[in-house]
Amino acid sequence: MSLKFFSQAETDKDIYEELLPQVEELLDKNEHWVTNLSNLSALLKQAFSKISWVGFYLFDGEKLILGPFQGKVACTFIHIGKGVCGTSAEQRKTILVPNVHEFPGHIACDDASNSEIVVPLLRNDELIGVLDLDSTQLSAFNETDKQYLEKICKFICYNVLDNYKL
Repeated sequence: MSLKFFSQAETDKDIYEELLPQVEELLDKNEHWVTNLSNLSALLKQAFSKISWVGFYLFDGEKLILGPFQGKVACTFIHIGKGVCGTSAEQRKTILVPNVHEFPGHIACDDASNSEIVVPLLRNDELIGVLDLDSTQLSAFNETDKQYLEKICKFICYNVLDNYKL
């Protein structure tokens, strides 16, 4: 399967509306989870020029372990409750950070990152991991991103990662 994402959409909402059906077509629960998360990372990075890094950190029962991603070299693990990813995992909620330099305990894997959004991957309140997106722009992510990324994460948790084990 080869999907190519070339959007003429002008707003993030329009891009997400074009993206959602492609996510559902691209991701296949019969494929390995690494394949699915790798392709989703690539699709999101390709769809949005504001994204400088996108990827997954997966919960191993103790900490978040780096999973498939697109972007610069990243931290290999993050403790629960540390940084934006660890805080999102601990609180089991999406965290939107307009300026990462003002987030207490921010972990700077890439000094060029200025804003971030992290969405927890939850299935029946069980933590699977987090989806992490960074941008070199300040305030790059907003409620539209939160709404659609939460939909995408819910879809992958219940339709793609339903048998996931790290």
